[in-house]
Amino acid sequence: MAARVADLMPAVRADLEALTRIPSVSLDSFDQQHVDDSAQAVADLLAAEGMEVRIVREGGRPAVIGHLPGPEGAPTVLLYAHHDVQPPGDESDWNTPMFEPTEIDGRLYARGIADDKAGVMAHVAALRAHGGKPPVSVTVFVEGEEEIASQSLPAILEKHGESLQADAIVLADSQNWKIGVPALTTTLRGLVRVVVEVKALEHGVHSGMFGGAVPDGLTALARLLATLHDEEGNVAVAGLQTSEAADLDYPEEVLRTDSGLAEGVQPIGSGSFLSRLWTRPSMTVIGIDAPSVAKAANLLTPVGRAKLSMRIHPAEVPDTAYELLKKHLEDNAPWGCQVTVTLDDQGQGFAADAQGPVYEQARAAFRDAWDGTEPVDIGVGGSIPFVASFAERFPDAAILVTGVEDPDTRAHAANESLHLAEFERVCLAEALLLERLGATNLSPNAPCGASNPTERME
Repeated sequence: MAARVADLMPAVRADLEALTRIPSVSLDSFDQQHVDDSAQAVADLLAAEGMEVRIVREGGRPAVIGHLPGPEGAPTVLLYAHHDVQPPGDESDWNTPMFEPTEIDGRLYARGIADDKAGVMAHVAALRAHGGKPPVSVTVFVEGEEEIASQSLPAILEKHGESLQADAIVLADSQNWKIGVPALTTTLRGLVRVVVEVKALEHGVHSGMFGGAVPDGLTALARLLATLHDEEGNVAVAGLQTSEAADLDYPEEVLRTDSGLAEGVQPIGSGSFLSRLWTRPSMTVIGIDAPSVAKAANLLTPVGRAKLSMRIHPAEVPDTAYELLKKHLEDNAPWGCQVTVTLDDQGQGFAADAQGPVYEQARAAFRDAWDGTEPVDIGVGGSIPFVASFAERFPDAAILVTGVEDPDTRAHAANESLHLAEFERVCLAEALLLERLGATNLSPNAPCGASNPTERME
């Protein structure tokens, strides 16, 4: 199988590059024809592998559903990815053209090359590796609005859920532990995003005339935001859940390198770094409305507004976390200023019970694809709300959260990239997983952990 996948990779890469050249940014302010074009390109790729394909749209961006039946009685595997991408940002921040894949030192650079068009192509590669006749029934679902919070996904799952039923679901939108070490993502933090407004004045007034006796909205906002962390940098909102993460080696020097922490800047928070990143809440100010430095007048600004992104424990209920954050902000209003908190978005976290035959076979496929390297279970600090949606809609399916990314992928940032050697291992692992699941008893009556492993596949 490894030789077969290696032979396929030049064509897989060419198709990945062609798909990535379509700037399928799903944000409203971008041309949505590109998202339509991307959906059609995905549909064509799946159809070429013999799948029965349809493009569906339930009030949002187009998604693609493909199905290819396997042998009678074989389990069904659902393969998920998304074809929409993040905005590219400022072109001056990129070292290569934003939508023209460019190889440098074994990495391929472009917006969406890893997140998540390589996920799409990993599914296509697995199908090609089996010559269009996989040992399991395969359904592929490629969403078109993951980067804008999967707003129509509930409607899609409601209307098309029957066609997406599966024994195992592979969600290819995460990362591996590091280059050379594969991983299953077993926990994801949830998300609560709010806009907080602090009003100090009915209108702006001269800073020299009234400064010193009258607060301004921006200073009041800054004081309020400062209450969100304690002196160590832990989130100070009372009542939020927290726990310890997996005990993996992640020293400070690796954190500094992976995050790009500037020289002299210290990490924040307490406890292990992985707990801070995976299972404890975090609070980030991601936007502020304020006069620009270049155009600022000598005024007391009447109102300050900020957008906050709070990541929450995988088991935390977003509604509960929102109420706790709202109470904290209102209770800490400086100088009696008027504080208004508005919910912008939220998403449920995810925690998998990563046991049983599907997980056993996934780990075995990883070991084979990575030449015997033992895979690890990891958490991800970011939120992928669609995972919880799938877990809720298909409670009996084993959910595998996998991916093509590594710590230097820089998804969502400038210079996003894909490590080509790791991408080939991902493609091989998925092809091997389909083969292993085809030889595994996934019936509901099989005892937890039961499996029928195939021999090691070369």
